[in-house]
Amino acid sequence: MSTADGVAPKELFVSGKCLIYSEGIAGKQQGLAIADPIRPLVIWHGLGDSHSSPGMLQFMSLIEEMHPGIFVHSVHIEEDLDKDRQAGFYGNVNDQVEFVASQLDSIPELHGGFDAIGLSQGGQFLRAYVERYNYPPVNNLITFGSQHMGISDIPACGRFLQAQYYRDPANLETYLEANHFLPDINNELPTDRNTTYASNLASLDNLVLVLFTEDKTVVPKESAWFGAEEVDEDATYSEGSIQKVFKLGLQQTMERAVIPMRLQPIYLEDWIGLRKLDECGSITFETCKGEHMQMSDCWEDIVAKFVGGWSQVI
Repeated sequence: MSTADGVAPKELFVSGKCLIYSEGIAGKQQGLAIADPIRPLVIWHGLGDSHSSPGMLQFMSLIEEMHPGIFVHSVHIEEDLDKDRQAGFYGNVNDQVEFVASQLDSIPELHGGFDAIGLSQGGQFLRAYVERYNYPPVNNLITFGSQHMGISDIPACGRFLQAQYYRDPANLETYLEANHFLPDINNELPTDRNTTYASNLASLDNLVLVLFTEDKTVVPKESAWFGAEEVDEDATYSEGSIQKVFKLGLQQTMERAVIPMRLQPIYLEDWIGLRKLDECGSITFETCKGEHMQMSDCWEDIVAKFVGGWSQVI
């Protein structure tokens, strides 16, 4: 294939997309400028925080210094800061995700698409938004210390919002029946798998998963990378009259082994699009040294690379 000037085009891969351009005489002299407006950013804060706390305002200010001109929106459930903080402990996650979807749709600056950062539980909530709504669409989703495969160290107390991503590996059947958030967004319900969830998540340019190396708040910490504690050997996922039994062949110990993402049924059978993303090279695993949400400066390179779009001269 040749262009009108007889110069063979080159392929430029950016965020998994192939752009074709021609390097003519002007291109050789000046290069080809490829520039997009700075992509806006949405941030969903974590547990115990609020949309405009001093820490969140400082974080947003640092991002604005890094990406001059960027539009940043901090998700809120309540405008009042104290009520917004309380909403992180109480309430129905499904209702909150629906509310945020309407909120984002009402912001004109986001209609062309945006990048998103989820802090702790804000990460799986933003993933739920991508899977269920994704309009306006998310380009890059970055999650810091999020509980994508749940947590296994709190009692399943229905009053607290965190119970809605509590996943007991010793009692998977109860988890699948009683939990109305995490099994749904992870497409673990065999009779009700939503193919839209998989196609929406797979539409991301990049999924960036950040784990805190000394995290003792999220158990297991590998949940941030879609790892999960092994389920009991006789745990099953039923699909009609067919039962798929996932026996991991691991010895039971006092501390359950953690099964990494690529050995999980959610990945192997691509229930939510993770495998497709991974095979396209669109999943990035990152670490921050320290306890849960002790971000120090480890976020800077990640946000510099995956937030704001890109502009360069070839």
